[in-house]
Amino acid sequence: MINYNYLSDFKLEVEEKFNLWITVSCQTEGYKIQELNYIFCDDDYLLKINQDYLQHDYLTDIITFDYVSGKNISGDLYISIDRVKENATEFNVTFENELKRVMIHGVLHLMGYSDKSDTATTEMRAKEEEKIKLFHVEQ
Repeated sequence: MINYNYLSDFKLEVEEKFNLWITVSCQTEGYKIQELNYIFCDDDYLLKINQDYLQHDYLTDIITFDYVSGKNISGDLYISIDRVKENATEFNVTFENELKRVMIHGVLHLMGYSDKSDTATTEMRAKEEEKIKLFHVEQ
């Protein structure tokens, strides 16, 4: 089950397309979705979570809370729409592309992928691109 919660003016246009894409992306890695909760918010909301739960005092695009059990994916994924918009501009990509990257980035963390080293980050970026391409194939 995938749930979408909106704490800002942003709203996904077609949640069903994202459900299919995320489900297939997990299946290609041998995982099954138990429960994913996407919470779309603004910078202030996510900064408070970063400070309160992670003791980090900086802006970020996503914070993922991991409740995975074996190959069953569960987690809460908080995404700052403000950061996604700014990153899209900075990286010269569309908002939609950056949103998909951030959404799948959190899921990849739940599947054990990391971005804590240069090698891990390179692998994470490759997986993000691989999964973003599935969005168009599966529709």
